[in-house]
Amino acid sequence: PQDEAKMVICFHGYTGQAMSDFCGLSEYYLTRGYSMLQVDQRAHGDSEGEYIGFGCLDRQDALGWINWLIQEMGQDVEIMLHGTSMGGATVLMTSGLELPANVKGIVSDCGFTSPKEVFTYVLNHMYHLPAFPAIQGADLLNRKLAGYGMDECNAKYEVQKAKVPILFIHGSADTFVPCSMCHEIYDNCRSPKRKLIIEGAAHAESYYKDMETYEKALTEFAEEIMQ
Repeated sequence: PQDEAKMVICFHGYTGQAMSDFCGLSEYYLTRGYSMLQVDQRAHGDSEGEYIGFGCLDRQDALGWINWLIQEMGQDVEIMLHGTSMGGATVLMTSGLELPANVKGIVSDCGFTSPKEVFTYVLNHMYHLPAFPAIQGADLLNRKLAGYGMDECNAKYEVQKAKVPILFIHGSADTFVPCSMCHEIYDNCRSPKRKLIIEGAAHAESYYKDMETYEKALTEFAEEIMQ
């Protein structure tokens, strides 16, 4: 049976949707007594918005969902945040905000540092193109249309303010968000932290590549942070 006092809020990846991105992990959480809130981020799925927030804007939405859950479930609810890819960036960027004590831990699977850095990496490594001037142009356009700069919020700086324990998961063979970003954010993180690198896993593939190791890490982390 689900424990109303144990909640996990799930944040999907770029162009994804909560229900599809977390179909695999749903069984893990639900069989262990968690209730799940699966959120469609801005401009994705059933959510409104024209412009994708890349975690920079979505962290404020995450805080809104946390406060809504506490209001709905009561002051005793214990909350974990779990994000994949862009969702990972969202939860990492959320870690730098003043969070209610109900938030017990954060799981980031293949989260990136900032939209600017991930686009620069993709242009350089996948398309062999220089980031200048495309990134600067995109940054100006983004500020004008979406209201935020592409390097305005960077997970590696946000985790320096983090107080909540964080579990970092990344695939060693990720060609979209390099594993080096995981190490960099981990090294900057000031809160209690754990790191799991799944050998040979591509982007957002870690859970399916080695389910047993992934679930073991999740269980150990949850046992440490949840009462």
